[in-house]
Amino acid sequence: MEYYLYGFAIAFLIVLGAVAAKTGGSSIGKAIIRITFWGTVAMGLTALVGYLFGTTL
Repeated sequence: MEYYLYGFAIAFLIVLGAVAAKTGGSSIGKAIIRITFWGTVAMGLTALVGYLFGTTL
């Protein structure tokens, strides 16, 4: 279940990047990479902090 959650989150980050770029009139490819990369980094850091403090879902 966790893998599906992360997979769908990344897929929606890709869609978010494309929509934001299209709306703003910028490069779609760069926006997808930027939003997906930083969104994935944020999810990873959040998971790391949760692990360090011993929290679970």
